Amino acid sequence: MATAMVIGTQWGDEGKGKIVDYLAQKADVVIRSQGGNNAGHTVVVNDQSFALRLLPSGILFSDKTCIIGSGVVVNPSVLLAEIDSIKARGVHISSLEISTRAHVIFPYHIRIDEEDEKLKGEAKIGTTKNGIGPCYADKVNRIGIRVGDMLDEAVFREKLKYNVTLKNRLFKMYYECDGFSYEEMLQEYLEYAEKIRPYVRDTDYSVNYYISQGKKALFEGAQATMLDLDHGTYPFVTSSNPTSGGACVGAGVGPRKMENIVGVVKAYTTRVGAGPFPAEQINEAGEYLRNTGHEFGTVTGRPRRCGWLDTAVVKYAAMLNSLDYLAITRLDILDGLDTIKICTGYTYEGEKIEEYPASLAVMEKVQPIYETLPGWKTPISHCRNYEELPKEARAYVERISELVGVPLGIVSVGPNRDQTIILQSIF
Repeated sequence: MATAMVIGTQWGDEGKGKIVDYLAQKADVVIRSQGGNNAGHTVVVNDQSFALRLLPSGILFSDKTCIIGSGVVVNPSVLLAEIDSIKARGVHISSLEISTRAHVIFPYHIRIDEEDEKLKGEAKIGTTKNGIGPCYADKVNRIGIRVGDMLDEAVFREKLKYNVTLKNRLFKMYYECDGFSYEEMLQEYLEYAEKIRPYVRDTDYSVNYYISQGKKALFEGAQATMLDLDHGTYPFVTSSNPTSGGACVGAGVGPRKMENIVGVVKAYTTRVGAGPFPAEQINEAGEYLRNTGHEFGTVTGRPRRCGWLDTAVVKYAAMLNSLDYLAITRLDILDGLDTIKICTGYTYEGEKIEEYPASLAVMEKVQPIYETLPGWKTPISHCRNYEELPKEARAYVERISELVGVPLGIVSVGPNRDQTIILQSIF
């Protein structure tokens, strides 16, 4: 059995796509287990940048089986457009599997997302407005429509009619706006169904079969730990569980089959949208990180909030995910800094606290504790082994490992595959 999992340890945008792409070179199967097209992974291959939203990052390898698991919510229009886009750029899709159990996003989910954000005003969460939350809500309410339903026209007609009728009442009474045409949506999605039919499988069985056959399986996390619905900075979270436990559920495998859990850590911290961010730098340092790192959302294009690395966050993520290794990314973005700060913890009302607070009221009042390290003031993107890194850069990543309590596995010094320093063999 050979498995590996890539998990974000912060608020997303840590560079998971690059790490998955690198590890996928040795993998046989790459599995996406949760989230939807609210996720965005950017992978650079031969100086070509691919922005993937639903397809697993392993799709760029022609010899890999790529699986969209049961825990993913699928917008067929977005998925098919993404497939067409990468095919047009010369990528051959040889083996893609979409779970028959995955839930489907419809236009009414997107409308609900948009209308809810309008009603919330200043209290809005800051969603991507792609209908992810409302689709998961239908799933929990047991009225969702799954990919397998869409392939059975009789079942699909009945379920869609119920949902469109229900949602149109909601739009009229609650949002005071017009609804959708059942017949138009029916025909549109029946056409999608025929296009995705060749890819649909019961992937719960596929994933377990591949692992039982000794295939190397790589589980690709979307979003990140601090956006987890149960354990993140609620309510400023996503609608799924982007932790290692959530990956087991979404992929349909037992936890004993999970090995080599890699936590991806951006060398500084960013987040998009509202929510607590104790180490945020609304100053020259924050602007430097945003501009140098080109910190704008893959999906939304929104500028990301930027700050120093917060190891209190990463340590919390390490506990929740049972991390085996850390993968430090974007270390090269810090090349130009004279000094670099690390947030090592917080004080609350003058006292140091040891646990990451669940209460937003507490989080709003915590004060970060900083430790300052010297910068290296020299480019590192050319480094190909650990010893080539300046001693200050090595001291920085080693201090992160020490504070978090998890060994270093990977250090990334640029977006390309060859700009990856491997300290531990993952597969």
